[in-house]
Amino acid sequence: MPRYTVLREKILEIMRMRRKKNLEEKIEKFEGKTLFTVRSDDLNFKTSLEKKEYLDLYSIFGRQAPLELEIGSGKGGFICETAKRNPGTNFIGVEAERNVAYMSAKKIFESDEKNVIILNTLAEYLPKYIHENSCEKIYLNFSCPYPKADYESHRLTSEMFLKIYDGLLKKDGVIIQKTDDRKFFEYSIESFSSFGFRIRNVSLNLHEDNYPENIVTEYEKKFVEMGKPIYRLEAHR
Repeated sequence: MPRYTVLREKILEIMRMRRKKNLEEKIEKFEGKTLFTVRSDDLNFKTSLEKKEYLDLYSIFGRQAPLELEIGSGKGGFICETAKRNPGTNFIGVEAERNVAYMSAKKIFESDEKNVIILNTLAEYLPKYIHENSCEKIYLNFSCPYPKADYESHRLTSEMFLKIYDGLLKKDGVIIQKTDDRKFFEYSIESFSSFGFRIRNVSLNLHEDNYPENIVTEYEKKFVEMGKPIYRLEAHR
């Protein structure tokens, strides 16, 4: 196994957190404030999407404003800082892992940012809870590349997920992707292009390009310290 692959897996293992003791009791403090848990009784997301249960974003945020999503929000550093820099926009960080969603919600609660929440659900179910054509931007930061061909459908830039994003985005919406995995990046470019997205502002080494508005995620910091290039693109609907 290549040295970088070994190091990458070690980093991911370190940054994954063990399930916290009394997690559900701790989550109660944030539920309905910075954390919103949604579950479908129908475990087949394709049939589940037939029954919509849209979030009342006006009640949640107390206003109407442009909406942006981060899918796979991790510990919440990126979405929290992005919300802080853009007070006129509402943000939703989507995180499937319960333990990690708790950490994100806690960070947001402590930051006291009012324009950002964490939605604890799988990305496949987003059209059930988020209105069609309502999102300005979708962020994909360091998604798992699922390198084995058998797991292609799990990649967050596979055709299945692009169909979901295409439905959520507004007419001029954009997906912004960052990754440390070159093969996954190349796969994503091909996938976006085949689906009909227009690729713009491609960077093969984001930190050398000195992109001024970049917000460094937890994973990104670790990979940059390893000397790895960070790849970035914008896919326009």
